This record gives sequence, structure tokens and C-alpha cells, in this order.
Amino acid sequence: MNVAVIKQIVDAYTMEQLLQAEADILNETEPRVEIGGADEGEKLTHVLAAIFCKHEMEREHININQAIRMYSQRVRGSLD
Repeated sequence: MNVAVIKQIVDAYTMEQLLQAEADILNETEPRVEIGGADEGEKLTHVLAAIFCKHEMEREHININQAIRMYSQRVRGSLD
């Protein structure tokens, strides 16, 4: 997970574009928007993180750094 990539795609794309990128990756086609990552798994991770962050930013009225912190805590919690 690359925080810089997540921040970049949150700023660059709408929720609809991110959801389409997720669908494209899951359908094993090239996303219509540029998503950084070494492979499809990393690209999917970045898209899912961006979707989560964008949703939380709108819902909780928080900035990107707070949303990424929430996402990171969620990931760490799932690993415990």
C-alpha cells in the first residue's frame, strides 16, 4: 500500500471513476483511469483504499490524512 498513490487517486478521480476502476480490475481489464501499482493486486488495494477514504471524507467531513489513518487502523485491526 502506497499512501502517496492513494492520495493522488482520491484527489484525481470521482467516486464513480474509482468504482469503475475497481470493476475493471476485478474483470481483469485495464482500468480506464491511471492507477499506480506494481500489479493488479496492488492497484486493487489502492482503488479500494481510495474508495474507503473518499467515502469517509464525505461522511465524516474529514481530510484525506484522517481518512487514510482510519483506513490504516481498519487494516491493522483485520490483521490482529
